[in-house]
Amino acid sequence: MSKLSIREKLAILADAAKYDASCASSGAAGRNSLKTKGIGSTQGSGICHSYAPDGRCISLLKILLTNFCIYDCAYCVNRSSSNVKRARFSVEEVVNLTLDFYKRNYIEGLFLSSGVIRSPDETMAEMVEIARRLRIDHAYQGYIHLKTIPEAGDDLVEQAGLYADRLSINVELPTDAGVQQLAPQKKPETIRVSMARLRSRIEERSEPTMRTKKRARFVPGGQSTQMIVGADATTDADILSTSARLYAGYRLRRVYYSAFSPIPDSSAVLPLVKPPLMREHRLYQADWLMRFYGFERQEITAGQADGMLDLEVDPKLAWALANRQMFPLDVNRAPRELLLRVPGLGAKVVDRMLAVRRHQRLRIEDLGRLCASIAKVRPFIVADGWSPRSLPDEENLRARLAPPARQLSLF
Repeated sequence: MSKLSIREKLAILADAAKYDASCASSGAAGRNSLKTKGIGSTQGSGICHSYAPDGRCISLLKILLTNFCIYDCAYCVNRSSSNVKRARFSVEEVVNLTLDFYKRNYIEGLFLSSGVIRSPDETMAEMVEIARRLRIDHAYQGYIHLKTIPEAGDDLVEQAGLYADRLSINVELPTDAGVQQLAPQKKPETIRVSMARLRSRIEERSEPTMRTKKRARFVPGGQSTQMIVGADATTDADILSTSARLYAGYRLRRVYYSAFSPIPDSSAVLPLVKPPLMREHRLYQADWLMRFYGFERQEITAGQADGMLDLEVDPKLAWALANRQMFPLDVNRAPRELLLRVPGLGAKVVDRMLAVRRHQRLRIEDLGRLCASIAKVRPFIVADGWSPRSLPDEENLRARLAPPARQLSLF
């Protein structure tokens, strides 16, 4: 077997990392200066784009340490029985790649995951060593996100928290039954115990010390998790119930939803067709409603008999159409928690509205300047000089507000 070059390893292990949904692709069209005149490329292996809470786009080196794995999870392209090309970085190679890319201003951070080689502890120890060398030996101050292994020892997770900005432990699938069916070597109870221990450590370290009165630096970005959507028959209602429990039980920063992608030589228990990407998008929207808009899971999925989110309209609009008796709301009188339920009004827009109405009454023209989708807002609000009259009760309101169908190209 010939020895792989760094470039070949990067191509293999960056491609293998694309199934981690914790980082979002920029969606940029492929451009390459090697084929045309100019400088730069959007096709650099391993460089992806994530987004900060304030909307900034952050470039990350997103790779696996290795795609060798002792586990045989049915849904994973890197499972032990999969016939894929394998590669493995050394600790030094990952450190050098990160520093070289960072110095050239290609990236702002590192997202590192891995298949499990030999044992969870050995794999986790190598990932921790990479983070340690970057932080201590090279004084690297960029972002580091490590995917931790639930079966790894507590001391290794403790060390990882000292060097990483964020740690994540994947729950793999929304239900225990799904994990037992598709990943029988992994134990849901072990995953939950690891997440609970990490939460406890984060809370302990967040308290100021008696001596210095300062908080210790330990996973300042918190912990997150990821679950695969569409690999089994779990409904959206059950997925959101699991997410709600995870947020409440472990104080996660994010739950990521990754649409199942059919893989070569897959098990007969897996679906042959991947779920629509819009399903993943609707789950993120519903997740946002639960976290920032005061919605309960039962409210979001109550109108769906099959427990699945409506793919044609966003969850907030679907809820508003199913609860028309709540509308129209007077934007000059309604409290914040009710305004957040108006389709087309985001949290920032509502806060601006509340600030403005302390000094003047809001007109429909004012709302037009504050929000981007005034057409969606109109049927559900009353403002100075504007009343929807019978608009909220019209039978064709859904058709008017739903986006028009698009003709897809065959070529």
